[in-house]
Amino acid sequence: MALTCVNCGNSRNFLVKTLQMHVVRLEDARVDVTEEGRPAVLEVLCDECDTALNFEEVEDVLRKEILLTLGAR
Repeated sequence: MALTCVNCGNSRNFLVKTLQMHVVRLEDARVDVTEEGRPAVLEVLCDECDTALNFEEVEDVLRKEILLTLGAR
């Protein structure tokens, strides 16, 4: 399945919500990032009508390209 909104037919613009975790170290007045995880995709929405899409049903090649572009897992 290509990435297409079942509600409005949009196949161009999507909102991909991600979550990225960071470990920060506080020392005196300084803040450093000591670890940074790759972002995980939480939700994919149609940017036109806000309909949620099932990202797992998107064809493998396209899903992998989106994840690669976002640096996500």
